[in-house]
Amino acid sequence: MARVISIHEYDLKPGAERRGLFGLAGLVEHHFLRGIKGARRDAYSAVWIFESRQAWEKLWGSPEAPRPPAEYPKAWMVWENDILAPFLVQHPDTIRFTSYEEL
Repeated sequence: MARVISIHEYDLKPGAERRGLFGLAGLVEHHFLRGIKGARRDAYSAVWIFESRQAWEKLWGSPEAPRPPAEYPKAWMVWENDILAPFLVQHPDTIRFTSYEEL
């Protein structure tokens, strides 16, 4: 079964620091990154790796029928609203991201 890898691009406010992440069912790895070259140099991203598309869809819904923010896992809502949002220049649900399925 192929994993799903989501890359979220964060535009942080000046002075922001990395913070902890709460566990999510099916999340097997996560990485916080800072660009060193290219279009997002000195910008931040997070890579979220889920064990499978089934696990990812259980959390977020399918691409055709995504869950609304009110139905996000409680731990993710804490992450987005309480930890991440104060450091972003925009609302967490408006960040640019792409989810990829591993081949």
